[in-house]
Amino acid sequence: MALEDAGEDIDGAFTREGLKGLSAEVTYAGALSFLRRRYSKDLSGVDLAITGIPFDCAVTNRPGARLGPRAIREASALQVYDRPYGWDVSPMEDFALVDYGDLAFDYGRISDFPAALEAHIAGILEKGVDVLSLGGDHYVSYPILKAHAAKYGPLSLIQFDAHSDTWIDDDFDRIDHGTMFYKAVKQGLVVPERSVQVGIRTVNEDTLGVHIIDAPEVHDSSAQAVAQKIKSIVGEHPVYLTFDIDALDPAFAPGTGTPVWGGLSSAQAAGILRALAGVNVVGMDVVEVSPSYDTSGATAIAAAHVATELLCLWAYNKQLRGL
Repeated sequence: MALEDAGEDIDGAFTREGLKGLSAEVTYAGALSFLRRRYSKDLSGVDLAITGIPFDCAVTNRPGARLGPRAIREASALQVYDRPYGWDVSPMEDFALVDYGDLAFDYGRISDFPAALEAHIAGILEKGVDVLSLGGDHYVSYPILKAHAAKYGPLSLIQFDAHSDTWIDDDFDRIDHGTMFYKAVKQGLVVPERSVQVGIRTVNEDTLGVHIIDAPEVHDSSAQAVAQKIKSIVGEHPVYLTFDIDALDPAFAPGTGTPVWGGLSSAQAAGILRALAGVNVVGMDVVEVSPSYDTSGATAIAAAHVATELLCLWAYNKQLRGL
């Protein structure tokens, strides 16, 4: 693949023959998929599927995250020419990736959504294919976690976020993007003593035993030190990694529903994620991108980069453990 191939390489989301390789498509044209991967419901020979979850009916402030998957896909077109910077792995070249499209659900039956999402993810995992999910508000992580825990057992959670999302709510049928990790701990989906929340800067006194690396601690530490602390907590345990884009300061990611000042910079997030190479990541998501408040596109660009870093973490783990 060379730059001059842009004259022939177009609409790879539908015309791509293989599932591996970089792309020469110009950023401003062509059918959009995540990282210009082929759209496919056929999971034969696939290593990982990217899927969008266009849902934001659980928000407590600004809506719009239902449009997040589309915006992240568009922004990801900036990253298809080269191997990811700072990594010895190249997921697009080394692994068979597809864009599985979005979850289909009846928007008029919100109460049916959690089961529909859990079944959607479980159906992919049953094929022996891993999943990167693009939200959507942060509630979506809860049904996704259920599907992953059914396969892997109780998981370590690495959560990048401004909020703990562990506020008490013992009504397990409520759909709320601020209580789902309380439910996940109480239901045994995650192991709190092997889990860690990074970037927290809102008050919730009961941590449920989950380790906290708040935003001030990140600012006072190096990315390598933060990553090492995370690794010491999760160990070799299977990890679900969720990245709420509001973990970043609003200066870097204004297009989100519940922005909080004092957050991580893009450089800090990139440094930590790259230094996490070696954690046993089995599932992951990026959530809470709300394009309506993202006038420059910076938030979607950040989210697309985060998603690519998560793919690198996943790929590194696969190669490290010979999976």
